[in-house]
Amino acid sequence: MNTHPSRRGFLGMSMLFVAGTAVACSTDPQGGSGSAGGKAKVTLTQWYHQYGEAGTQDAAKRYAAEYTKENPDIAVQVVWAADTSQYEAKLNAAMLGDEGPDIFEIGDFRYDMVKKGQLAPLDDIYGDAKSDFNPADIEYVTVDGKLYGVKMIDDVMTLYYRKSVLEKAGIEPPQTFDALATAAKSLTTKDMKGLFVGNDGLGDAPYLLLWSNGGELIEGDKVTYASAAGAEAIGGLRRLHQDKSLLLGFTTDWYDPGAISQNAAAMQWCGLWALPGIEKALGDDFGVVPWPAFKAGGRPVARLGGWTELVNAKSKQLDEAKKFVQWLWIKKAALQTDWAVKYGFHVPPRRSVAADTEALASGPAKDAVTISQQYSKTFPITWSQSMGVDLVAATTKVVRENADPAKALGDAADKSQAALNKSLG
Repeated sequence: MNTHPSRRGFLGMSMLFVAGTAVACSTDPQGGSGSAGGKAKVTLTQWYHQYGEAGTQDAAKRYAAEYTKENPDIAVQVVWAADTSQYEAKLNAAMLGDEGPDIFEIGDFRYDMVKKGQLAPLDDIYGDAKSDFNPADIEYVTVDGKLYGVKMIDDVMTLYYRKSVLEKAGIEPPQTFDALATAAKSLTTKDMKGLFVGNDGLGDAPYLLLWSNGGELIEGDKVTYASAAGAEAIGGLRRLHQDKSLLLGFTTDWYDPGAISQNAAAMQWCGLWALPGIEKALGDDFGVVPWPAFKAGGRPVARLGGWTELVNAKSKQLDEAKKFVQWLWIKKAALQTDWAVKYGFHVPPRRSVAADTEALASGPAKDAVTISQQYSKTFPITWSQSMGVDLVAATTKVVRENADPAKALGDAADKSQAALNKSLG
């Protein structure tokens, strides 16, 4: 489970087990003539969390209306969350009974929903388009060889850097962690820090370091982040802190572009959603690269977030629900582009659609798309919020208390393993 914001300007905040239950529902189905005229034989209910980007709710209603226009017997009732923080709590409660939505989105696809039989397999709606999706997105929704969701948007996170600052210092965009650490230290001045990964000095770095050194969080039924590769990589974060090259306690956190756009940091880890704001502030004086390989033999990585459309296995109109999801997120390329870049800045999960999206066709945006398709990593579907807390706590001990990485991670992994065992049953 993602313990950090992952998409649409970080406004989703899709944590599990959020308190509260309020979700606002439209009083009438939204779906054009079929629903408004009472002619529809089937009404599908589609739930969205509340997006922070203007125009998203109207767009969702417009898509529903267009579908009903093409399919007059099917109306789509768009249900919009009144409060983002309440969305998953309401969804979790609804999915326990028979009154859950037919179709819904979720920010953190998770194994337990498949285990409980709450999700319908969607292999049959992919067809030949399966090979067109970002492979990381296919892997993300696959359980025991079956596909249980369709990715709606990809939010790739990358390392932004100031071109002029690096060029003036004679520094190339880093391709190894050693180069990153050296650059961050060299670029640190009394007015600017070399690198910003988050106000706590951690952010996504524990995951990125692990992955970039060939490690994994979970493999099969085993928690594996306490491997030798993991201990070595997490220990690297201590170097950045000891060098005092990290920006800490800024006015905004890593998911907001403020640090790099306000010249507080020469390099910043952030999401593609921030690119238009950075471009507005800096013009063409920036570039993006993946998090660098930890060392030779490692791999560059970019964390991939976003939201996923799912179908309720208990839907009384299962076939119709699956057809609508297929129409919207697999067949309708123009609507997928509209959703990705007209109300925010994201990558369509289908590679052919991304390639045809003009806003992503040049400059750092194009580089980010390439990064998302070559270096993406997602959290395992069995990863949970509690496991993230375990890893962050261990990393904090390593960074701030000079704890032995192998010991700190080993103790944390034991806790995470207990949580995984309980989840897997």
